[in-house]
Amino acid sequence: LSPCSLAPSGLQALICNLIVTTVRFRTSLGRGVSAGGMAGAMAYQQLNAKLQGLRIAPSRTVSRMRAAPAPVAQRRCRLVVQARTFEVGVGVFGTKAGMTQMFTASGSAARPATVIAIEPGNIVTQVKTRDTDGYDAVQVGYRIKREDKVNKPERGHLSKHNAPPMRHLREFKLLDGVENYTPGQQLMISEMFKEGDLVDVAGTSTGKGFQGSIKRWGMARGNMTHGSKSKRQHGSIGMCATPSRVFPGLKMAGQMGNKRIKTRKLRVIKVDQELNAIVLHGSVPGKPGNLLEITPAKIVGKNFKYQRHLTRPVRNIKAEVSEELTPEPEAAAEAVEA
Repeated sequence: LSPCSLAPSGLQALICNLIVTTVRFRTSLGRGVSAGGMAGAMAYQQLNAKLQGLRIAPSRTVSRMRAAPAPVAQRRCRLVVQARTFEVGVGVFGTKAGMTQMFTASGSAARPATVIAIEPGNIVTQVKTRDTDGYDAVQVGYRIKREDKVNKPERGHLSKHNAPPMRHLREFKLLDGVENYTPGQQLMISEMFKEGDLVDVAGTSTGKGFQGSIKRWGMARGNMTHGSKSKRQHGSIGMCATPSRVFPGLKMAGQMGNKRIKTRKLRVIKVDQELNAIVLHGSVPGKPGNLLEITPAKIVGKNFKYQRHLTRPVRNIKAEVSEELTPEPEAAAEAVEA
């Protein structure tokens, strides 16, 4: 029996639990489980009404006797939780247009290149600070759409920060430098990147569906002849007796692709202001038409350091102790004279 949390004394709490438990036990024996549960719930309500003046809270065992609520219609929903890391600076959004090849200045070699189109948007919609939100971040909107396509809460949020209706709203977490941005500011691709810069590109990879372990993880297959019983099968997934389970994280068949991927340190080949596009050396995640995030390349140790902001300042205990033990000059002089 668990004690009551708000009981005036332990004796009254014990009596309360004994009476309710006895009523529940007797009614369940005489009338069955379902009838006993209903009678016990009625007895509990009557007893609770009588003991309102004593302010006795019901215990955990008594709360189970309450009738179950009516079933509520549920709808399927998908919750996606992504832990975003800190970025070196604010980036821009773009749409993957496709891949091509570009020759070097001498024309001796061709390089694979990805063309990313910058559609109308890339407007700062909100600036978050540590004082107001607990962390520094800049929210950017992309792809302007009609006002009737935006719900009222989002419409009020955008109008509050002098921004038009946007299709995509994402934020870039920063360690510092948010004071350089204001709501409603237009981010220009030509001002943020130039030829030769290194950038990180993040997006959703192309979905491959449910695939086996050979295509998904590059595993080797078995023999195709001589009576082989394991041609493209996965094989053993664990021990039988010890530990008699499958270890978490085992590479097996499953969904391949359709997840967020970031390609790091791609070099900018060209920034076209007239076409409002940027050309990168290499491939980026997703198919043509995919939404991409382009940020300055984060190189830990060169242009990014976690210790400067994320770690707490360490107290210099030795210096504090030495200051306390070191006497003042006047007190030291008096001690010497004495």
